Amino acid sequence: MHRIYRHLHTHPELSMQEHATADFIAAELDDLGVENFRCGGTGVVGIIRGGEGPVVAFRADTDGLPIAEDTGLDYASRATGTLEDGTEVPVMHGCGHDTHVTSLLTASRSLLAAPDAWNGTLVLVFQPGEETAAGARAMVDDGLWDRAPRPDIVLGQHVMPHQAGSVRISHGTAMAMADALRVTVYGKQSHGSQPQNSIDPIVLGAHIVARLQTIVSRELDPRTPAVVTCGTFHAGLKENIIPDRAEFSLNIRTFEHETRDQVLAAVRRIIAGEAAVSNAPEPLVEEIYTFPRCFNDHDSAERVEAALRAELGEGNVEVGAPVMGSEDFGHLADAIGVPSVYWMFGGFDLAAGEPPVNHSPFFGPVMEPTLTTGTRAAVAGILAYLGTGAQ
Repeated sequence: MHRIYRHLHTHPELSMQEHATADFIAAELDDLGVENFRCGGTGVVGIIRGGEGPVVAFRADTDGLPIAEDTGLDYASRATGTLEDGTEVPVMHGCGHDTHVTSLLTASRSLLAAPDAWNGTLVLVFQPGEETAAGARAMVDDGLWDRAPRPDIVLGQHVMPHQAGSVRISHGTAMAMADALRVTVYGKQSHGSQPQNSIDPIVLGAHIVARLQTIVSRELDPRTPAVVTCGTFHAGLKENIIPDRAEFSLNIRTFEHETRDQVLAAVRRIIAGEAAVSNAPEPLVEEIYTFPRCFNDHDSAERVEAALRAELGEGNVEVGAPVMGSEDFGHLADAIGVPSVYWMFGGFDLAAGEPPVNHSPFFGPVMEPTLTTGTRAAVAGILAYLGTGAQ
């Protein structure tokens, strides 16, 4: 288990570029005698057949992030990768996907060693491209559920900056939907000393960004959770030239479909309205990605929660509120209309101080009890449906 984790942590790859990672996972499955195939480009699917019974799919994501690791670990990543625009960047497992893969591979080994404890079929989904919302869709579009047994439920988990050894599960909405937009506003270039001859896209963009903050504060019911963030803003090349365009990106997070529709409509209305007020051309609004809602079926969540409590102990399992983070995990189940359950497991010793958050260069979960907990939680969730006493 630790060997697998160290290897994965040291050799991360960017989203949809996980070629060596896929080779490594396939080799591990071959070593276990598990039939497997590639799906969605750099995805790997394993199938463990245990006779008649339900079918459970369990997903582990595989991609890393463009972050320079600063954990100080002796197995820290020094890997680099290339973005779509050709930029070379450092890469690390800054979201802990290496723990997910390790836990699922180790859980598979445990289940294979105890064939009398379960019946049915387990589909192992090692999914690429979670960070860009591309991976789950790519696997489904590549015929995942035509090539693998159709599951009765899809399970998954994620390491978080919680106490190692603990698990947190939500009932209903677990994680938010997310939409990312790239906005280009157009103006009229002029010398900085002659603003009267310009249409200033920087001023226009600044007004848009400021007014977008009124959507949550003034258009939504105060009891309705939503986030509208402007994460990037780029314009101009020199201080005394008013440029002809500005580009910024937005990230929108919501829990309910109706709220999502309302917020996205308001975003587009404000962008168009501010451009009209500025006498500017119509802006270009492009979708970068969209994440589905991660929703835990209530009955299924209760079943998994009970299994987690029985395995890890009452004091180590908490029912938590949904979080504004996002996942494309939900697409795997939504695509075929089956329920799903997704939970979090802790990866840090909180007594040692405030832990780093996911996507931080300092994100390095303690190996134990993190990996053992992730493995035990995965096995418990699977056996809640495939265990001989569960059917």
